[in-house]
Amino acid sequence: MSESKKIADKISAVKQIVLIAEDDRFLSKILTDKLLRRGFEVITAADGIEAVSKAKNNKFDIILLDLIMPNKDGFQVLSDLRADPLYQKVPIIILSNLGQEKDITEGKRLGATDYLVKSNLSIEEVVTKVKAVLSKVK
Repeated sequence: MSESKKIADKISAVKQIVLIAEDDRFLSKILTDKLLRRGFEVITAADGIEAVSKAKNNKFDIILLDLIMPNKDGFQVLSDLRADPLYQKVPIIILSNLGQEKDITEGKRLGATDYLVKSNLSIEEVVTKVKAVLSKVK
C-alpha cells in the first residue's frame, strides 16, 4: 500500500464529532444513538452554558443547537460561538420547535447554517441533513 493511500485511509477513519446541545434528554439520546450508528462521535450538552463550555474545550465538526434551553438560550449560544474564531465557519444547525418566521430569521441572522423545526422532521431526516451539510464542508 502506498504511503499516500495509508494517509488517506487514516484521514477517512477519523470520526467527525457532533455536539448536540439539547435539554430534552429523550431526544438527545435518540439523536446520539442514531449518529453513533452512522459513525459519528457525539458529545451532548443539556443547557446553553454547558454547550459553550464544551465547544471551548473541544473542536466539533458540526453542532445541533436547540433554542429553548436552561441557563442560556440557543440564540445566545449561537452568538457566543460565532464570536469565537474557532467556530465562525463550523456548521451550526438550529433544531428547535420554534418555527415562527421571526425565530428562523433571527437564527439565520446570528449565523445558523440551517434551521430545522423538530416537529417537521424525523430523526433520520436530521441525520441525513447533518451528513449533507458536512459533505459540503469538506
